[in-house]
Amino acid sequence: MESAVRERPAVAVQAVALKAFGAIAAAWSLTVREAAALADMSESTWKRAKKQDFAGELTKDQTLRLSALVGLFKALELFFDAPISRQWVKLPNGGPEFDGQRPVDAMIQGGLPKILSVRGYVDALRGGV
Repeated sequence: MESAVRERPAVAVQAVALKAFGAIAAAWSLTVREAAALADMSESTWKRAKKQDFAGELTKDQTLRLSALVGLFKALELFFDAPISRQWVKLPNGGPEFDGQRPVDAMIQGGLPKILSVRGYVDALRGGV
């Protein structure tokens, strides 16, 4: 019984994370391929995961990715005015994290470490560091 009680909050957190990332993917105009790659899922799994009745479980890596992406989205919304806050991930960027790449491509290529690094970069911009 105790094990089942511990599992429910994790499933609820995953459902919220997937719902939030689905909204972010739409706000950022991500393709299915881009959203799936950021979440470290196949395209077919991402399509299923967006549905409310998704029964799969996220890995720790996937959960961390979604958490970092939610934080990045919030930081961009606080730092930039619309529409730049929504377009930023798809604009070529000459910053030290990107070397001319679009942030979305850098994060897909670099996986969780790059997603965390990009989030830290935007947080530093926002904080004036």
